[in-house]
Amino acid sequence: MSEPVLIWGAGAIGGTFGAALVRAGRDVTFVDVVPEHVAAIRQGLRITGPVDPMTVSAPAFLPQELKGQWKRIYLAVKAHHTEEAARALAPHLAPDGHVVSLQNGLCESIIAGVVGKERTVGAFINFGADWIGPGEILYGNRAAFVVGELDGSITDRLKDILAEAKLFEPDAIITDDISAYLWGKLGYGSLLFAQAVGQLGIADCLARPELLPLWRALAGEVMAVAKAEGVSPLGFNGFNPAAFSAGATEEQACASVEAMVAFNRPNAKTHSGVWRDLAIRKRRTEVDVQIAPVATIGAKHGIPCPALSGLVAMIHEIEDGKRELSDANLLELVQQ
Repeated sequence: MSEPVLIWGAGAIGGTFGAALVRAGRDVTFVDVVPEHVAAIRQGLRITGPVDPMTVSAPAFLPQELKGQWKRIYLAVKAHHTEEAARALAPHLAPDGHVVSLQNGLCESIIAGVVGKERTVGAFINFGADWIGPGEILYGNRAAFVVGELDGSITDRLKDILAEAKLFEPDAIITDDISAYLWGKLGYGSLLFAQAVGQLGIADCLARPELLPLWRALAGEVMAVAKAEGVSPLGFNGFNPAAFSAGATEEQACASVEAMVAFNRPNAKTHSGVWRDLAIRKRRTEVDVQIAPVATIGAKHGIPCPALSGLVAMIHEIEDGKRELSDANLLELVQQ
């Protein structure tokens, strides 16, 4: 029988993934900081949308209510809450346990700094989900799901994590280079952060031909920094890192953008989670933990990142109420 698992962060990602494990008969406990959401999960967590609707109920707790230890904890909080959450969950991690980061960005190093590198497992996710309200999450589209050990080894625990991941995403895979996927997602993520400063959805925003120079600049800076870090990013769901790397042509970038548009066009999740943070939930985004660090790392290598830095500054203006969401914002970024 499989070990019990703890899902720390029962929002869009953790809630959707955890619900699939509950339905499959796994012993799942949820932790979240929203009291109304915790109460709703106990009564029934509803996963809505066209992909895989379901309703499950499971034990759920606020962090201060939780007791016990688990060998496997899936961490699914927003990137800027990673360190706080890792410190809160540490007492609940068994001595021989591990934390799996169901996050994007470079959160694994933050987690490893709290619980230890040997007790941290990486993952890359691209499926689309939105927290709608207490007890309800929209599962908008399937997408890539990859798990990997930080040192590239293929371990028994990694194989077991993959088996659990396949309960949610049948096409989930193992990698011996999780950093390549994480940096690939940073490149794609830079485009999603840009989409968030306007009003158009992901597909419609990416499809604007006048914005191709911006897509090339943003993703190109990420690819340049990744190369300096010794990483060769891998692609997924239409995003081709090579098409935005040094020496790539406009035609190659255009082909990748068209592929991303085709992937996103039919999805029930039309806007990025970053956009929802700014437009719907009116809260701070993950930009300071996902995009800003790329420019910081770039500076250490002598690589300027003006497009990324301009995007970060614009998002801060929106967060601070000094700028409205507008599709014109993207044209301003092109002209910087």
